[in-house]
Amino acid sequence: MANHSEDLSQLNISIEEKDKLVAEVIRYVLFKNHQNSGSPIKRDELTQIVTKNYRHRTLPAVVIDEAKHKLASVFGFEMRELQRARPSSTNQGRASSQQSVADAKSYVLISQLPADVYRKYVEDVNSAHLTGFTFVVISIVHLAGGKIPEENLWHHLKKMELFENDESHPALGNIKQALETLVQQRYLQKEKISGPEGNTLVYELAERALDGPVNERVKEYISQVVKRDVASVVIN
Repeated sequence: MANHSEDLSQLNISIEEKDKLVAEVIRYVLFKNHQNSGSPIKRDELTQIVTKNYRHRTLPAVVIDEAKHKLASVFGFEMRELQRARPSSTNQGRASSQQSVADAKSYVLISQLPADVYRKYVEDVNSAHLTGFTFVVISIVHLAGGKIPEENLWHHLKKMELFENDESHPALGNIKQALETLVQQRYLQKEKISGPEGNTLVYELAERALDGPVNERVKEYISQVVKRDVASVVIN
């Protein structure tokens, strides 16, 4: 405890001030997670909570790390750090600077509760269809090699009677908006690519879908559906 107090004194901040900042970060993360349906929260947003009144450059990291610990121990959430995935076309032949990499970091909250407990006490049954839609779309893009033209994606969704112009689907409501939500939540990213026949909108897996646990669940889901090795399945 003495060492901890000494570390804080080097930052010119008291334990009480640090605890207040940690609480502010936790409140902000919980609020934004609920308000934006689980969309990633940029690290820069959390840093600004700390730096609006304190200037020590290492303080944000100290506060955010403690907020992570308390979210896990008190609220049962893992505050997982994600590195923003950039469209593959922009990665070719171009290296990002260290600063741009730092700016690209974000966080999502993931429940640490056992699956059966989460389903019984936490999961909103009214949102289960959105989870199913998410896995279906991610699986289609995954099988297409990680990216797919918009036209091809809608071709496969139409086979499941999910139409681009349907604004009143009984479970999903506006289908096009449901797809856009996956972009906002960083399961997908989209990019316009110029070609000989004009611009083509392409959907590509983003960092949330590429994150280890989600990626493994998608592969398991696909394996169960197609009953064969994931690597041998290709969407034409």
